[in-house]
Amino acid sequence: MRLALFDLDNTLLDGDSDIEWSELLARHGAMDAARTRAFHVEYHRGTLDIDAFLRFQLEPLAREPMQRLLEWRREFLGHYIRPRISQAARDLVREHESAGHETVMITATNRFIVEPIAEEFGIRHLIATEPEIVGGCFTGRVAGVPCFREGKVTRFDEWLHARGRVFADAREVWFYSDSHNDLPLLSQATHPVCVGPDPKLAAHAVKHGWPILELNGDRALLESG
Repeated sequence: MRLALFDLDNTLLDGDSDIEWSELLARHGAMDAARTRAFHVEYHRGTLDIDAFLRFQLEPLAREPMQRLLEWRREFLGHYIRPRISQAARDLVREHESAGHETVMITATNRFIVEPIAEEFGIRHLIATEPEIVGGCFTGRVAGVPCFREGKVTRFDEWLHARGRVFADAREVWFYSDSHNDLPLLSQATHPVCVGPDPKLAAHAVKHGWPILELNGDRALLESG
């Protein structure tokens, strides 16, 4: 088993899907985008209260009618997300698929937002933070462990277990990420790759000889490794 894991925000995507979703909802009067950006400052500092953030971010899913949410999500994908996907990012996913690797998007962002983005890339498997659904409606709560920091390792292990596998069954695991928040999973991958890394992750990459990749426009640029 060979796996290629991809973080989404600021990795495959030139930007952050949570922020873009918040900007769209703010245009429709359904969210305070400034508050989302404040949470993301905490994320980059490594001080984010993930539970507080998810309560805020999932609340519109529980409040708004599903049909409206689906209409907004179509607008989100077409006008906010596709313009932020580079050809280099698409090609990177295709290269792993051509090599026979199973591709997995693994992200702290909630499934409702990112499911169509994974489909856009043609990535077969998605591991994301799961919004709780009861009676066909979102509750505004999280189901299970948020896919964040050590929780990303937990959720990956759960995904493997559901397929009758464990981490040791994987001959090779690539993991692409931009964030120091992903160090728990990056440290377990046989091929950790830092994509446009934040300063903390860049320093860690240099110290440990991890490759640093820039998904720049039409081609991927390997800076070190």
